[in-house]
Amino acid sequence: MSKNKVKFGLKNVYYATITEGESGTITYGTPVPIPGAVSMSLAPQGDTETFYADDVAYYVSTGNNGYQGDLEFAIIPDSFRKDVLAEKEDETDKVLMEYSNAEAKPFALLYQFTGDQNNSLRVLYNCSAARVSEESSTINNSKTPSRDKLTITASPRADGLVKAKTTDETTESVRQNWFKSVWVPDAA
Repeated sequence: MSKNKVKFGLKNVYYATITEGESGTITYGTPVPIPGAVSMSLAPQGDTETFYADDVAYYVSTGNNGYQGDLEFAIIPDSFRKDVLAEKEDETDKVLMEYSNAEAKPFALLYQFTGDQNNSLRVLYNCSAARVSEESSTINNSKTPSRDKLTITASPRADGLVKAKTTDETTESVRQNWFKSVWVPDAA
């Protein structure tokens, strides 16, 4: 049983680009911070199939197709726009451009929920992102910051791995290094 009674707060959001080798081997880049995390709302994806026999739900199976939802940030950094969304920066004038034929790159998403006892560190291993939603409004009586919204899909990897999270028994070494490299289970 978890020592935490509640979770609250979202912080320490990072992305790590994915490189897939010719043999299908996945390598993760060094995690890069995305400062200014405001909120996250991810819903599980997958259908439930119910087989009835003997006048009851005899067998129920649920597919795990990962998660899909929105992340809101103060501002999506240019590094994410270039590394993941494949936006191009003009070398002379340093203007960032979005092209209609750009192919977004897969990435891992690392993040932290604060708990009343322990922080919960998490990673989604195979994410894709849609273009950033833009909105803003005029300033009136107060300056309310606008947010950038990013819709992501976290799909299973080829080996079925979707997500991992720390527990109360996770070693301090793993916790200390969580945002330095993407934690992956031993192949054994």
